[in-house]
Amino acid sequence: MGDLSKLGETAGRLLKTRGETVAVAESSAGGLISAALLAVPGASAYFIGGGVIYTHKARELFTDIELDHHPGMRSSSEPYAALLAETMRRRFETTWGLAETGAAGPRGNRYGDAAGHTCIALCGPVTKVFTLETGDSDREANMWRFTETALDALVTALKQPMTA
Repeated sequence: MGDLSKLGETAGRLLKTRGETVAVAESSAGGLISAALLAVPGASAYFIGGGVIYTHKARELFTDIELDHHPGMRSSSEPYAALLAETMRRRFETTWGLAETGAAGPRGNRYGDAAGHTCIALCGPVTKVFTLETGDSDREANMWRFTETALDALVTALKQPMTA
């Protein structure tokens, strides 16, 4: 399995160097994305906050997102991940919003997505939204894979030149 400080180290260093901040919302990664970013000494310079948005109640309390206002949208989808990332970025007033929503396993979710399915969104100077399908039903392995993939997307975006 992963080493939390190593996973978050590059992202943390780049965020500090750039003077940028991040807010995280995750579901099936269970807090590992936030934990990896917070395992780095000095994380308060770039990590403003986040939450494990695992239930409808958590979504309501942490994000104030009402899916009734977004017809056809559902959790574990790219449009929802994008909305979640943008909402976190806006609510926490950060440079970046990073969101993950999926089904870790061992079974799929109620929407018909198989175990190992997640959607990841990054909102900020670079926007990226994508789906990962691991094809694995191992819950913990998927949680680590989702975390690694989300942080890799953040690091890739942070390595792009800063815009004026």
